[in-house]
Amino acid sequence: MLTVADIMITDVYRVSPFATLRDALLLMGERGVKSLVVDRRSEHDSFGLLAYSHILRTIVAEEGDIDLINVYDVALTPVITVAPELSVRNAAAMMDRYRLNRLIVTRQNSLVGLVTMNDIVARIIASLDEGQSPLAPV
Repeated sequence: MLTVADIMITDVYRVSPFATLRDALLLMGERGVKSLVVDRRSEHDSFGLLAYSHILRTIVAEEGDIDLINVYDVALTPVITVAPELSVRNAAAMMDRYRLNRLIVTRQNSLVGLVTMNDIVARIIASLDEGQSPLAPV
């Protein structure tokens, strides 16, 4: 069975919840990523997720100032997290059900990765190219 751990991204870029949107946009541009994991404000808080769509909604539709608005005010929080041992099929079903493009992967409440819809589709395409059944373990 293929698990989230088999396809997740482990090199995840994080941003402080107190950073400005300008800081977050610059980091996204430098790293070439479409989303950032927002750090927890305390050990009792949840992780957040900041994506292009959240930023666009704020600075374009709502005419927000990227120098005055903090990441936490815009980010999706709390987010749904999954364990690395979860099957990819269940992760995909969760994404579909809740209309999510990304899931944060945690182990014992610590960030270990990120799995995206693109990762799952890329794995399906790769397995078809290799003549394997989709989502079969390598």
